[in-house]
Amino acid sequence: MSDLSNDRFYADVPVFTDFERVTDTSNYRPLPDGWFLAVADIVGSTNAIGAGRYKDVNMAGASVISAILNAVDKGDYPYVFGGDGAVVALPYDLENAARGALAATQRWVQEELDLALRVAIVPLADIRKEGLDVRVARHAASENVTYAMFAGGGAAWAERQMKSGRYGIEQAPSGARPDLTGLSCRWNPIKAHNGEIVSIIAIPAEDGRPSPEFRKLVTEVIALAAEAGRGGHPVPSGGPEFSFSIKGFDREARALAPAGKRLGVKLYILFQSLLIVALHTLGLKLGRFDARRYTEDVSGNSDFRKFDDGLKMTIDVDAAHLARIERLLEEGKAKGVARYGLHRQSSALMTCFVPTPMSRDHVHFIDGASGGYAVAASQISGKTFSPADIKP
Repeated sequence: MSDLSNDRFYADVPVFTDFERVTDTSNYRPLPDGWFLAVADIVGSTNAIGAGRYKDVNMAGASVISAILNAVDKGDYPYVFGGDGAVVALPYDLENAARGALAATQRWVQEELDLALRVAIVPLADIRKEGLDVRVARHAASENVTYAMFAGGGAAWAERQMKSGRYGIEQAPSGARPDLTGLSCRWNPIKAHNGEIVSIIAIPAEDGRPSPEFRKLVTEVIALAAEAGRGGHPVPSGGPEFSFSIKGFDREARALAPAGKRLGVKLYILFQSLLIVALHTLGLKLGRFDARRYTEDVSGNSDFRKFDDGLKMTIDVDAAHLARIERLLEEGKAKGVARYGLHRQSSALMTCFVPTPMSRDHVHFIDGASGGYAVAASQISGKTFSPADIKP
């Protein structure tokens, strides 16, 4: 396949807007031959969550996407944020850039966040040798942003191989720093308005291959969440309330500057945040920047639901709808159609990738604020937490 078609592949994948069509196989296109997956997750994320460090875990997971996209000049390539990790699909000619970004991010996560990031480069050819595939769809979260959906079992297989110690890469030397321009974690947790924030993961039964019954189950769960309004979106339509996290400022400064050069960065972040609040309150614009439109875009551009070889949602639902969703999932589990994890919490967490607020294509990764997807996944793997294990 030519370099031109490699570069255009994701841009040419058809966009669908109705999330209930996420299991429609006609929306998906197979990755071109020669591509690979850059995969990463936090080792011992469950222990970090138990110690109350899930914001750090989320920051580390999002840093993988930020570092790779910056390393490839923010090209349009498919990725999925998984809470404590990420998957990015790239063409063969970007392998060296991806390796460098992953190695530097692994070192940065270790030295700045005191977490262990596991990384791997998995060739698509090896995935297809296993009889699996990586197929990609594009869902329009808003008119400004689309998110990739992965199907075919290949991404899940790649993650399992990484965890078993295969396809790892050499860590960068001490002091190495990835380019994390645009990565931020400024917002405080977003409180539930409908009832509870619930992180849900539903994956096919043991063989990992989605059946028609599994696809039907996913559609029904999505439809039930939609009854709660806006699909169960945890971020208000006008954007989150202005409540910034000082610890989030510190994390962002760590991402943008080495030790000794962070005070000025923190002051700039504080100034920028206060300016947005003032402009929003007064209804003023600064050049092309419209603060009220920006906060609305924060909500519209958020990735609170996705498909990554299974359904992942962090939604705000009332008790009645949650009971019906859980009943559906239990029935699917009893019939051998699906495995699932479901974690309740009082708020959602948002980590952002905003290369420039002047552009409307900024992206916002949503997870539960007290364990989210990582705890839901642990229920599937048998490492179930009790609520007492999760510190706020």
